[in-house]
Amino acid sequence: MASCGFVFSRNSLIGLNVFYILVAFILIGVAGAGKGVSVITSYAVVGGIVACGIFLLILAIIGIYGAVKHHQVLLFFYMVLLFIIFLMQFAIACACLAVDKREQKQLTSTAWNYSIESQLNLINTTEEHFQCCGFDRVLPSDWTRCEAEGLACAKDHKCDDCWTVMEASVNNAFKASGGVGLFFSFTEIFGILVSWSYRNMRDPRADPTAFLQE
Repeated sequence: MASCGFVFSRNSLIGLNVFYILVAFILIGVAGAGKGVSVITSYAVVGGIVACGIFLLILAIIGIYGAVKHHQVLLFFYMVLLFIIFLMQFAIACACLAVDKREQKQLTSTAWNYSIESQLNLINTTEEHFQCCGFDRVLPSDWTRCEAEGLACAKDHKCDDCWTVMEASVNNAFKASGGVGLFFSFTEIFGILVSWSYRNMRDPRADPTAFLQE
């Protein structure tokens, strides 16, 4: 009976970490999809979801190895790091969901102004993708730059400002990243409980004294 419980817990932990690998790719993919709005790469909160996904992917691989080997020390650090990732992911997801449209515009404006000065290629990519010019209004300098970029709408000065065009995309990027991150963060608590239970089990195939020596 003890052997069955040990094997079940081990397989459950391995399966859970395989699930975490899928979750990591979902987090990276959903937040990465926001790169359709080029300036969104400057948003720290959305980038934080991507970082959590990468860390979770690495930790899941470590968790699978620790479960297969029943490595006491590795499982302990796995639990600690998984709890840290949970806190980070939960906080960042809540931050994404808490940002209203006014704050989204302010963040986008800050990122836009920064990119104008140091990463103009991001602005050019955004304007080309959305066929827009300028941020929330089109200034004479914007028309000159957009015409130089060869935007079709700039030839007749018929471009909309970019915030009007990409507002919905920015909002969706924040809400999707926050929603997915928040939902999957609670599964990590279950992972901590399973790994704690499994770590305190004795491998029935091992030497009884080995469990105390690890």
